[in-house]
Amino acid sequence: MKDVAAQAPGKFSDPFVTAKGETRASVALRDPQTLWFNTGTLCNIECVNCYIDSSPTNDQLVYLTAEEVADYLDQIAARGWPVREIGFTGGEPFMNPQMIAMAEDALARGFAVLILTNAMRPMMRPAVQAGLSRLQEAYGDRLTLRISLDHWSPERHDEERGAGSFDKTLEGMIWLRDQGIAMDVAGRTLWGEAESEARDGFARLFTAHGFDIDAADPGRLILFPEMDASVDVPEITTDCWDILGKSPDDVMCASSRMVVRRKGSDHATVLACTLLAYDPEFELGRTLEEAERPVQLNHPHCAKFCVLGGASCSA
Repeated sequence: MKDVAAQAPGKFSDPFVTAKGETRASVALRDPQTLWFNTGTLCNIECVNCYIDSSPTNDQLVYLTAEEVADYLDQIAARGWPVREIGFTGGEPFMNPQMIAMAEDALARGFAVLILTNAMRPMMRPAVQAGLSRLQEAYGDRLTLRISLDHWSPERHDEERGAGSFDKTLEGMIWLRDQGIAMDVAGRTLWGEAESEARDGFARLFTAHGFDIDAADPGRLILFPEMDASVDVPEITTDCWDILGKSPDDVMCASSRMVVRRKGSDHATVLACTLLAYDPEFELGRTLEEAERPVQLNHPHCAKFCVLGGASCSA
């Protein structure tokens, strides 16, 4: 949902020109490494600051099917994309009844699979547990679950996700540990604590429960900045790359795309990235071929989260 009302007048209004009349930066798809699938926006919980507004009632992005995922996996081969990883996000992916089948298809084709989950009740259903155990036995560490654990303390995590949610997620993580299923963790930085303090807190938690996760590794413990489109941020121009000492190749849309299907649509659509699921400006077409065109950085998230924040949904 694009909300740029609090930006200065004229900002983020023209895909090609900034409010100051400078050429807006764009990012080409140079090295597609990850193809994301949003399995649907329905979730078993409703978080305070969910960037995609997932909830038990939000079905703006409907469940993808295994057939649709298979079609895009075929397209990867047809286009010769060097994709190494298939990512599944939501909503809560394990609410999608075909989640295990979709993951199994990707794994069987040789991809690494990353599933973003809160590790709560949908993942803990017996049929899902059996499926995950089967996938781990067959494909080992090519399957990774990234657990949404906002903070290392129950109190702060539950502020975002509801009373008792920390303990339920911890229960799921303990089950995954015992099955030998690889885990990463995604936390948040909204409480203003230093990154070193956050990583130390998570390290203590991981050690206490025997989780094989290195809290010092930013690829294993990902600490995401908050995404508030109403906060005034600078626009990114073509000159910014040299000024900031950064390369467009390091931005998420240089190496990934996301597939969704909107409610009421009879087909899936490819988007520029995982963060802008509702903005039609970032729809690139129905096929991977159409999605190979460059992305104009015409949204506050492009600046704050990706370019200035240096964050990415991939490890």
